[in-house]
Amino acid sequence: SLTTRLPKAGETILGHKFFVGFGGKGANQCVQSARLGAKTSLICKVGKDSFGNDYVDNLKKNGISTAFVGQTTDAATGTASVIVNSEGQNVIVIVPGANLLLNFEDLKRASDVICKAKVVVCQLEITPAVSLEALKMARASGVKTLFNPAPALADLDPQFYTYSDIFCCNETEAEILTGIPVGNLEDAEKVGRMLLQRGCKLVIVTLGAEGCMMISGEEPIPKHVPAGKVRAVDTTGAGDSFVGALAFYLAYYPKLSMEEMIRKSNCVASVSVQAPGTQSSYPYRKDLPQDLF
Repeated sequence: SLTTRLPKAGETILGHKFFVGFGGKGANQCVQSARLGAKTSLICKVGKDSFGNDYVDNLKKNGISTAFVGQTTDAATGTASVIVNSEGQNVIVIVPGANLLLNFEDLKRASDVICKAKVVVCQLEITPAVSLEALKMARASGVKTLFNPAPALADLDPQFYTYSDIFCCNETEAEILTGIPVGNLEDAEKVGRMLLQRGCKLVIVTLGAEGCMMISGEEPIPKHVPAGKVRAVDTTGAGDSFVGALAFYLAYYPKLSMEEMIRKSNCVASVSVQAPGTQSSYPYRKDLPQDLF
């Protein structure tokens, strides 16, 4: 729902637009990678309902392999209710439904695609233990792992830190994980150092309009990678656009420096915030400056 401001508790306000789109962090990231030209596959579970059917069709339309998208009668397709104000800020309520029924058996069935991938991207909108197992399977096969701890858990299993080649969180997630409120670059650097101590190899903290902070075990001096200035219309899914773009660069341009991959991913994500909606705002390769490729 689009409205001028976010409602207070107990308040009913008038909005000016309502629409239904496709989301889910993993799917969003997958769609952005695919639109840049990546060959992608999504491992997930949806309901055997109209949302689920439309969901599978949408993935296919985006050129994503749905070989490991399961449909179940035991739960409804996961949903997120989003309210966006005129500044492009949002509040979101997620009901995971079928997401939480993705299990180890499903991963086993998909082991071929996991173990032969260039990059495996995981999040926390499924059962965390299942995400962790996917990272372990990828690591065992020498596949690069990119982990986005979203939505964040204060008691995240510490193995997530060690099984992620790249650990990418936003300011809110960073605070939940470390207890450090992130209001500026210096705070993000503190978070980065703490996550390295927990076993991360490379940490990226996304800072919205300010771009990103990166720090790694190899380069323990934090780097700020700024984002270009744009007018934000709707920031929903911008972090997913960034992660999807980063996965694309890791897979197809592995020779680029991490800083350069982040800079290019910032450019892709900054295009996404200039249009309403989530996946509907994600740019295609043909619509982006060719120097990004």
